[in-house]
Amino acid sequence: MVGATAAASSPLWTPADLAGATGGTLSGAARAIGGVSIDTRTLQPGDVFFAIRGENSDGHAYVRTAADRGAALCVVERARATEMPEGVALLAVDDVLLALEAAGRAARARTAAQIVGVTGSVGKTTTKEALLLALGADGPTHASAASYNNHWGVPLSLARMPASSAYGVFELGMNHPGEITPLVAMVRPHVAVVTTVEPVHIAQFDSVEAIADAKAEIFTGVEPGGAAVLNRDNPHFERLAAAARAAGIANIVGFGEAAEAQARLVCVKLQAQSSTAMADIMGETVSFKIGLPGRHIVQNALAVLAAAKLAGADLALAALALSSLGPPPGRGVRTPLAVKGGLATLIDETYNANPASMRAALAVLGTTPVAGRGRRLAVLGDMLELGAAGEAMHRDLAPAADAADLVFCAGPLMRALWEVLPENRRGAWAPDAQALLPLVAERLRGGDVLMVKGSNGSRMGPLARGLAERFPAGALAEPAESPE
Repeated sequence: MVGATAAASSPLWTPADLAGATGGTLSGAARAIGGVSIDTRTLQPGDVFFAIRGENSDGHAYVRTAADRGAALCVVERARATEMPEGVALLAVDDVLLALEAAGRAARARTAAQIVGVTGSVGKTTTKEALLLALGADGPTHASAASYNNHWGVPLSLARMPASSAYGVFELGMNHPGEITPLVAMVRPHVAVVTTVEPVHIAQFDSVEAIADAKAEIFTGVEPGGAAVLNRDNPHFERLAAAARAAGIANIVGFGEAAEAQARLVCVKLQAQSSTAMADIMGETVSFKIGLPGRHIVQNALAVLAAAKLAGADLALAALALSSLGPPPGRGVRTPLAVKGGLATLIDETYNANPASMRAALAVLGTTPVAGRGRRLAVLGDMLELGAAGEAMHRDLAPAADAADLVFCAGPLMRALWEVLPENRRGAWAPDAQALLPLVAERLRGGDVLMVKGSNGSRMGPLARGLAERFPAGALAEPAESPE
């Protein structure tokens, strides 16, 4: 995904340049390349198709489809090249994923763009989208699409970056130690942002401190003279700052409400679907409106503005652009539901869940106004990968769940929360999301606001889509995104 994009007068890649970057051998009548794809379902005419072997499929089986859909070139393994359909332009390489990584490194090497890398336990994608807006207001900006933050998403995003970009924003994810190091070595950011450190994927770590250390791997790839932007309100700030200094980063900027923060929140007004704030960003006072609700969103906006200033962007333009920020899919998208007695509002927070993001979503629910006799309903699924402390972490959500008039729970871990809720606030419990859907549906009434959230594996996304399909609000409703 690109924001204020670079001019499209020149191709993204020439076949010769891509062959040089990957060490591949060209055959057939390749054309100039306008984009990069690893999925024929989203491939656009003029894209180069990298036939990656995935866990469940092999891209080589889709080379004919890619060519039929207008691929300019298909990147395949040398050992498989003779199996490919006749007449298809090919770039034969030793390993397709390694070739994609090489293309990503070459794209990074050829640009003079200021690069921002973003990681953190919570808020990576929203922060990346906010940076895309903020930097895009100042110049051509390229950013990772969706949550492309892993071993194939990062090189794919890099390979898609136009050489003429003024700014680049890349999201770096991990759920095991050692995963960020090779990713940041490709991205080589000038500014590294760590949104926060929380017990996410804790099952794969010995402690939250170990998670902080894994996030700190981002500092190993920061360009000389670069900067780190860290959450000053997080208890792991000093640990991260020490790791940044050990990596040779002298410019460390803290953001938050703490008095020591260089990007400091001065005041904020939280509203149902947006927030307005004033902040001191490294000695410069700025007022801004951000088009998403929640204090956690404002907190990350401070990091965005600090990163924009460090990257050399116009701070006033960056602040102004934040009013256009909207929720990515599954991260707060609101849909009206035509239920008994009028309209209800569904807040879809089903992209994923952990204790920090669950509390933030419940806080937003608590500030969302209801209509008439409407109530606030929290529909919650299990938070996964929390290890032995998982049950206790679910039970500890009880104070945050006070934001809801009724709480519906799905899954064995959410049973721990259900059991400590007051009787008058228990909506229903079910062993899984599918079983919970009809129990939620029968309790809805006009004026209600319901927030649905859970880890991907808890299948709360299908529950939210099921409610939208069961109670369509006609032209008022946003169309549901359907998988292929």
